[in-house]
Amino acid sequence: MHLKSLHLINFKNYEEAEIELGQGINCFVGENGSGKTNILDAVYYLSMCKSYLNVLDRQNIRFDQGFFSIMGNWEKDEQAVSIHCAVKQGAKKVFKRNKKEYEKLADHIGQFPVVMISPYDRDLISEGSELRRKWMDGIIAQFDRKYLEDIQRYSKILDQRNALLRNMYEHGLFDRESIDVWNAQMIKVGQTIFEKRKQFIEEFIPVFRERYNYIGLDSEEVNLTYRSQLNDASFEDLLTQYEKKDAITHYSNAGIHKDDLVFSIKGHPIKKFGSQGQQKSFVIALRLAQYEWLKSHLGVKPLLLLDDIFDKLDQKRVKKLLALVSDEYFGQVMVTDTDLERLQTIFGGQDFPFHLFQVSDGQVKSIDITNSQTISI
Repeated sequence: MHLKSLHLINFKNYEEAEIELGQGINCFVGENGSGKTNILDAVYYLSMCKSYLNVLDRQNIRFDQGFFSIMGNWEKDEQAVSIHCAVKQGAKKVFKRNKKEYEKLADHIGQFPVVMISPYDRDLISEGSELRRKWMDGIIAQFDRKYLEDIQRYSKILDQRNALLRNMYEHGLFDRESIDVWNAQMIKVGQTIFEKRKQFIEEFIPVFRERYNYIGLDSEEVNLTYRSQLNDASFEDLLTQYEKKDAITHYSNAGIHKDDLVFSIKGHPIKKFGSQGQQKSFVIALRLAQYEWLKSHLGVKPLLLLDDIFDKLDQKRVKKLLALVSDEYFGQVMVTDTDLERLQTIFGGQDFPFHLFQVSDGQVKSIDITNSQTISI
């Protein structure tokens, strides 16, 4: 599977751009703010039906424009596939495969998987539990479509239950019958999500440890712990236990929406006790393990997107990543960097396809590697 071409209209800083991509390595070089990361984000959009960086679709529309369009032409299983995403102000997002619109975006998730490694990945360590839950859910959902539907269903049930708690608080009453209706639905869907998260982490930990020991400079004990209230009590007992607190706070204090992942090194939270180098190795290992897990479960090599990471890594870690790429562990890879010479040094002497592009002010040009001339595309 690989992406053959990418066509952007009014996407972020691009008025229009058409990029012919090659198999193997595709490198985009340019100054900060030139639009390199936006190209990777467009590819991420075509895979996950959303931006890697901006939660709101309208934030990705070019300034003073009313819509954006992303078109990608893929080759998968020796067949050509066209994927089109269009977002218009005030209208529903449209996603099409070979000109046929999806009834549900969930039907597309997992069809063209990507894994992105970015400087923002450190947020997985430093930010709150919601980000870690979304990361975990995003991986499972690419393999298990029912899981994504359950996550969406649980969110709606939680919203309805919280609305009921607020209404009861405002009117000074407790409606046992209504609460029991939402509790029953919450328990059924939440228990299923809990079991799948638990199974995923059990499968994921050995892969993650292997990748950390590969990319890290020292062999250290690292771990992921799935922290859930359901590890210690049944969902039904938890809802009973937190009933009074829910009535006071008018919010659901028990459930899988409180789950978290604890990242640790040598038995201690890496957020507090990990060095900068250990934290870098940790998040890269998480992404590489994510890649391996998806490749194994989907039977296809995801696209690997490396956003501006080489100036954040020491040479030893760069060489480890390069060894994986040159060993054909990955399929198609897309890279951004600010340093042309560094990219040529890293990839130029390797025995695999290597394509180079110059990005400047929303314009993309192909660089002829043989004579270092740029060609407008």
